[in-house]
Parts: sequence; C-alpha cells; structure tokens
Amino acid sequence: MTSLRRFLIISVLSALMLVNFIAALHGYRSSMLEAENLFDQKLSEMAAQFAAMPLPNVESPPSADDEQMVFQIFSGEGKLLWRSVHAPAQIISEVPGFGEHNFNDYRWRTLSYLNPNSGRRVVVAERVDQRYRLAESVILESVVPVVLVLPVAGILIWLIIGHGLSSLGVLAGILRRKSPDDFGAIRVDGAPVELLPVIQSVNSMLSRLSASFERERRFSADAAHELRTPISAIKMHLHNVRDELPNGSDSLRSLTKDVDRLAHLVEQMLLLHRTTPDHYPAKFEKISLRSLARDAIAERYADCAAKQQTIELAGDAVTVDGDGFALGILLQNLVNNASKYTQQGGRIELRTEVKTSEVWLTVADNGPGISAEAKSRVFERFYRLGGDRHSSGASGCGLGLSIVEHIAELHGAKIVMKSGLQSRGLAVSIVFPASLRSDKALTPNAKAKKALGTSREGEQA
Repeated sequence: MTSLRRFLIISVLSALMLVNFIAALHGYRSSMLEAENLFDQKLSEMAAQFAAMPLPNVESPPSADDEQMVFQIFSGEGKLLWRSVHAPAQIISEVPGFGEHNFNDYRWRTLSYLNPNSGRRVVVAERVDQRYRLAESVILESVVPVVLVLPVAGILIWLIIGHGLSSLGVLAGILRRKSPDDFGAIRVDGAPVELLPVIQSVNSMLSRLSASFERERRFSADAAHELRTPISAIKMHLHNVRDELPNGSDSLRSLTKDVDRLAHLVEQMLLLHRTTPDHYPAKFEKISLRSLARDAIAERYADCAAKQQTIELAGDAVTVDGDGFALGILLQNLVNNASKYTQQGGRIELRTEVKTSEVWLTVADNGPGISAEAKSRVFERFYRLGGDRHSSGASGCGLGLSIVEHIAELHGAKIVMKSGLQSRGLAVSIVFPASLRSDKALTPNAKAKKALGTSREGEQA
C-alpha cells in the first residue's frame, strides 16, 4: 500500500461495511422471523373472526377479494358454506394448524381452524411471495439508510484521518525546506506520541550526518596539506637529480610523468569534493562567458600549440549569473579534455550563444569522439574510455567530467553531448536556464545578427 491515508480509510471502511453487513444480515433474519409471526397471528385472527361471524344467506361466493388472501368456510359435515372468489372449491387443508400449499400457481401459507363451539371449519390462506415482499420492503427501509450513510462515513473518516496524519505533513514540510548543509535538530509542535520516535530517529540521523560531513571536510583539508607537500618535495628532488643522471634517462622521464599524474589526481579529487553542490559556497555574480572562454584558451594555449591544434572562440557575447571560479574550472576541464583527446593538428571550437532564451556554452572538437554507450558513463567517477590505455596515450584520472557535472548542477544547468565539428569528434554543451541569463537585452535575433555582423567571431591560436 503506497498511501498510509488510503490504507487506513480502506481498512476502516471495510471493517465498518463488514460489521454493518453482519448486523444487517442478523437483523434481516430476525426481522423476517418476527414478520412471519405477525403474519401468522394475522391469519389466526382472521380465522377466528370468520368462525364466529354469522354467514350471509347467499348462494354464490362473494365477488371481491384482493387475490392475495383467500378463505373457505365449511360446515361440520364438510359442506362448503362460503369462500372467496379466488379460493378453490375443494378444501385447501384438512390438517389443523399452519401449513403451506400450492394452488392457483402460487405458494400459500395456510391455517386450518376448527371452531369447537359451532363445529365450523375455516381455512385462510395468504400468498407466500406477497408476505416476503411486504416484509422485505419494511426491512429494507431500515437497512438502506445504513448503506447510504457509508459515503458520508467515508468522507468523515477521510477528514479525521487527514487531521490525524497532518503532523506527518508538517514533518515532511520541515525536512523539505531544510537546506543541504542544515543538520540542526527538527521540532514539530504538538506532535502526537506515535510520531515522536520518528522525529527522534531523524534527529539522530541528522546528528550522525553532521559529524560525518565534518569529518569529510576535515579530511579534505588535511589531504590537501598532507598530499600536496610531499608531492612538491618529490618534484623538487626530481629537479635536483636531473643533473646527476644521464641526459634522456627513461627512468627519470617515467618517474616525472607518474609524479605529475599523481599531482593531477590529487588536485582533481580535491576539486571534485569542493565543487559538490551541497558543499560548495557559491558566490553568484554577472559573468561574461566570452571572457571566461578567453581565459580558458589562454590557460591551455601551450598544450594546444604543442600539438599544433587550432582553437577558436565564436558566437555571441552573453553573460550569466554564476560563480566565476567554478565556471572557470568547468571550462578548463572541457578544453583540457578536448585538447588531450584530439589528434595532432586537430581543431577545437568554443562557442557561446543563445537558443530559445537559454544560454549555450559549447566546447567542440573534431577528434575521435565517443560512442553512444560511453556517453552514458563518462560522468562516472574514475571512468575513462578505454581505461588507462586510451588510444590517444593521454594520461588522466577520469574525474574531469564528474567535476563538470557538479558545477553544471550547481548552476541548474544541463549537459548535452552531440557530434563535434564536421560531424566528427565530440561537442559538450552546458545549457544554462533562462533564469540565469543576465543580458536579455543583448541577445540578437537572426536578422539583428546579420545587421550587426555578429554571426561569427573567431579567435585563432
């Protein structure tokens, strides 16, 4: 049962209906027996009246009856003295007392009564079906209101249970309004006794979570100090031993590469933790995406130049409300990935534009790209396409796109992955919602773009 309120209402109504049904069934049977006794008493009274009344001097039966009750009057010698129109000429029952007989295509309840004073025998009969019909109509009039009141009872039960469960709604509202970094204890005024264990358990869990996050924050701060310091010392010692080893030492090159990879891994792990939306103290301000893109190109220019790659900036000058430091990390990771996995002499393009009021920041390349299956996994931590033996030979730790996803989530943006330049490679777009856009007046339509000459602006390195 997915709804506690629905479960309680169905259970209470079912129990109420079952009790009412049993009570109605018992009342029906008792009422039918009582009605039978009343009808039999009525037959006895009619028989006594017919036996005592003087007989009219008639030669034919009376011409009127209701077809539901008939009578016969016989002399002591068994001669028919009088009968109703629908009564048969033969005696219906010779056995004294009550009984049931069939005639005139109906079942009849009969009473044969012998007057001891006059010796006259009276037989009265009443149709059984009419008896039951009359009795049921009387009984149903008392049962139907009980059935009709069930919907009213259901509405009342719904309201009563809803009021009783309102404390759960209050508790859910308090938890819903809590910020991700608020681990303070909760209070529900006027909470029922049954809800207190739940509140105590939630407060206990919040206390443990607070302690756990505090330990994690301390660990990150300690790790930043404890890991960076020895790595820096190792780099310094490697620089010193270069003069002591032969030029072009393979061991030295391998060691230097591994230390650089370890340093990169440590930095990425710290960035991954710091950019988690629940932890990161974002400071939103107006940010020019073109300026950020220029800084990212300048930051990675040496890597692109070393591989003789072309990198361009195109599109519109747009600004968004965002955290400049976090968006800078996002762009550097995207540009770094594009340069790292694009072949020698490849092409990379950064584009900022507005589509249907949304701001799109795209980094595209004409490299090998990734498969559709891999696109669903690249945001997993430590996942790398092809593992550590990627065909490009580039080193990495598989955390770059996880950091990008955290920063996009921090800004309420979504990530779209498509084919890159010339239908090759990969294009990763960060789509900011219209609510973050702070330059709506600057956005030109297609006609204005043509008039202003801003359909494309390129910067080439």
